[in-house]
Amino acid sequence: MSIINTYNKHYKLLLLIPLILLVISLGYIYTFYQENNDFIRKDVSLTGGTVITVFLQEEISISSLESSLAEKLEDFSVREATGLTTGRQEAVIIESSVESAELREAVEGFLGYELTQDNSTIEFTGSSLSEAFYSQLIKAIIFAFILMAIIVFLIFRSGIPSLAVILSAFADIVMTLALTNFLGVRLSSAGIVAFLMIIGYSVDTDIMLTSRLLKQHDNTLDKRLTSSLKTGLTMTLTSLVAVLLAFFITAGVSEILRQIFLILTIGLSFDIINTWLMNASILKWYIDRRKK
Repeated sequence: MSIINTYNKHYKLLLLIPLILLVISLGYIYTFYQENNDFIRKDVSLTGGTVITVFLQEEISISSLESSLAEKLEDFSVREATGLTTGRQEAVIIESSVESAELREAVEGFLGYELTQDNSTIEFTGSSLSEAFYSQLIKAIIFAFILMAIIVFLIFRSGIPSLAVILSAFADIVMTLALTNFLGVRLSSAGIVAFLMIIGYSVDTDIMLTSRLLKQHDNTLDKRLTSSLKTGLTMTLTSLVAVLLAFFITAGVSEILRQIFLILTIGLSFDIINTWLMNASILKWYIDRRKK
């Protein structure tokens, strides 16, 4: 109960922590947009370009490959794929916005042998198709968020509690986006989908908290808040541990899965702050004022 007593005394000040983080995140995203003319860093699945995966018989130096490509290309990225159990370098993935023939020639020049169907895969995505796909993903996120907001209002039929849930979910997305940009993550189409999953995780804990505080009257507010805190943290921390384990297990194996797990890890971490310092504080403030 000491934690709840401390929270009761300072919950309005604690509310400032997520609000300040939200303002900083919005400011960073605005600055990022001014500099890059977009809200995210995109990989070739969203901008268009070529991806070459080379299956290696022997390990190569990634730094040497990057130095060789830098002499011929301006826009490229290189990453390696390693075995899940052995940790051995098994493949190297090169991405660039250039045409397939140009990137293939540059890679073959470093390797010293021809790329074939047996030792590599080459994928090219047109820019118009990628832009259309990106546009559809963004529309899906916006539609999901609007639909979530409508459902929340229908469930609680009260302005402030509903807005608190929506604000918490919005803060989760904004803070996660700001941090992924800050870390230099180039988002793929799968990474965008991970933001849809964050909305689901966020609303899950927020609706549980709001329902218990507003609709259950068998205990005092402090006991309902304590019970919600135990249940909510158990849910989020369990998911967070599972996602973190998956993130480290897939290191070097699947960049797509690793990016999804990274985004979920960031989003779940921010969800703890936004649910229990923002949403809970707003609800407590609302319930106290309604009693008076």
